[in-house]
Amino acid sequence: MKKRPSFPAQLEAPKPNTAPKTLLGATRIVTTPKPLTKVVGSGLQSPSGVGLDSSTVRLRMVQKLAEQGIDDELVLQAMSRVERHRFVDTALVNQAYEDTSLPIGLGQTISKPNVVARMIALLREAPGLQGGGLGRVLEIGTGCGYQAAVLAQVAKEVYSIERLRGLHDKARDNLRPLRLPNVHLIFGDGMLGYASGAPYSAIISAAGGEAMPQAWIDQLAVGGRIVAPLQTANGQQALIVVDKTAQGLQQQLLEAVHFVPLKSGID
Repeated sequence: MKKRPSFPAQLEAPKPNTAPKTLLGATRIVTTPKPLTKVVGSGLQSPSGVGLDSSTVRLRMVQKLAEQGIDDELVLQAMSRVERHRFVDTALVNQAYEDTSLPIGLGQTISKPNVVARMIALLREAPGLQGGGLGRVLEIGTGCGYQAAVLAQVAKEVYSIERLRGLHDKARDNLRPLRLPNVHLIFGDGMLGYASGAPYSAIISAAGGEAMPQAWIDQLAVGGRIVAPLQTANGQQALIVVDKTAQGLQQQLLEAVHFVPLKSGID
């Protein structure tokens, strides 16, 4: 049996000429996300605490997510448990539970709560999962660690890779108090994925490029799903969903989004 690596880990710098390859297979265009109407259920915790530590603040955010169409109750519960204000700079904590992206340093941002919830919900809808839930997930772009913390609530194991040393260290500091044994932080080039943890039942990216790296396709298990932003023909970004089946790749192009660019190398 292949031995799992210890963490945190550092990958070697990428070799030259590691340009991504384009995807092959049929593409189905979906211009709008499917309507979602289910509201927050009774499984959420009761309000407690004070100020930004109060679950009441998070529950208000979650209720808005439900009103916006997020109907995966497990995802909503995960969003209610993770304290987003602990992942943003002190000067921005009052905006932590607003549906907006916020700067986290080094030209990067923490995604809007709606986008985080939407992308994780899409992962969980993969036909290949057959209701079995998320197993091992690869996250491209750890950032401040917030999405990794949410993923940890719904996945068996999370491998999160970050190419910027400053953000890798910040995420490690942010996540350490949470003591999440199923989250592994890796410093390395996300375009190369992380072969030592493969195969993955799901891959999620917090950065968008012109094409999807072949390494992600190779490291995705049959029946698995990738959710990532991708640059379209008009130069804008849109969410793309890729399912890896025994017959090949199936793609769906969803709504427009705006993410930081996907880059190679480490810094």
